[in-house]
Amino acid sequence: MKNEYNIIIIGGGPAGMAAAIGAKEAGEEDILILERDGVLGGILNQCIHNGFGLHTFNEELTGPEYAERYADKVKAMGIPYELDTMVLDVTALSDGKKAVSVISSKRGAVTLTAKAVILAMGCRERPRGALNIPGFRPQGVYTAGTAQKLVNLEGAKVGKEVVILGSGDIGLIMARRMTLEGAHVAAVAELMPYSSGLKRNIVQCLDDYGIPLLLSHTVVDIKGKEKLEGVYIARVDEKNQPIEGTEEYYPCDTLLLSCGLIPENELSSGAGVSIDPRTNGAYVNESLETNVEGVFSCGNVLHVHDLVDFVSEESTRAGANAARYVREGKAAKGREVSVTVGNGVRYTVPSRISLGALDDMTHIRFRVTGVFKNVSIVIKSGENEILRRKSRILVPSEMLDIILKREKLEGLSEDINVFIEEVQQ
Repeated sequence: MKNEYNIIIIGGGPAGMAAAIGAKEAGEEDILILERDGVLGGILNQCIHNGFGLHTFNEELTGPEYAERYADKVKAMGIPYELDTMVLDVTALSDGKKAVSVISSKRGAVTLTAKAVILAMGCRERPRGALNIPGFRPQGVYTAGTAQKLVNLEGAKVGKEVVILGSGDIGLIMARRMTLEGAHVAAVAELMPYSSGLKRNIVQCLDDYGIPLLLSHTVVDIKGKEKLEGVYIARVDEKNQPIEGTEEYYPCDTLLLSCGLIPENELSSGAGVSIDPRTNGAYVNESLETNVEGVFSCGNVLHVHDLVDFVSEESTRAGANAARYVREGKAAKGREVSVTVGNGVRYTVPSRISLGALDDMTHIRFRVTGVFKNVSIVIKSGENEILRRKSRILVPSEMLDIILKREKLEGLSEDINVFIEEVQQ
């Protein structure tokens, strides 16, 4: 085992594997994937439901099947990877290389060096402690992903009477999974006036099983000291504050929390990467390179995706761009323009575009701030309108991907603004 590589990829989930494949296909041979789990695949290994791969493989796969296809390709291409390996720190060195401190049973505690590092650590769930729900800490309160792992990988019986807080995709999928395991799901409560999960998951996981979705509701109290006995759910007002007198008691032995995902960016921050507070991911340019030269970010550690197919596509580009960076070294990128947000747009990825390093196609991905009907997506640079696209409905749960051709961006003199505009009847 050597200690110097051209590209080190942190994370062996769908993002890390796709980034490695992208770098290999771009001509880079000296690659290493570091994964803290005992197998490749990341979170997909516990996602035994189908719905993956429709864009990438034009067929419907389960999470483990999707992960296996990428893992098989990594092995077939001869890309080295190390499992049960924890990355402790990433540091930019004075010579432009990156020091990656790792610990594993094979290597012990060592420091590896790389010309480029790709961050692909994925994300974690928002825990109960971040939700400020009153009550003790009884047995029976889980994040939805923890329950998913216990049921799907450990074969555990989590509970019989279930309430779910939050309508994220994992929570919706676990509502169906718990029902199939013989439990009764009393309700799914959602703080916002709209669901944060995909429409297809609402239909397939709630509507098909008669599970009520309570919009503009939240859990205001947890009963039980040693074991969970029940929860109080109340309606909230337009400021998301509970309305007094609307509390309703739901007896249950299990409460699943599906209240959002947070990118795992502790390593990124330690490396000096600037973090966007809107996404909790890195600020990147069109090459998915962060403000730290030679450090790239992709997948759910960059921003939370709704489809793993988009993770794979984005990460493949990150790998190819990292390979180009290693091959060409520091290149003049020319003038940069910022990508700013306007009415109805929460964030964009990338947040800046280097006009001197444009590919034939540039992706701009973003989410909207609420539910919009009969509107246009508009992208402008000053008074120059780059794109206008009508849409019947836009929802925050679905990430939007706009692809701009090189000729649309060349020669721009002002920052780019992305916003939503009502269609004039």
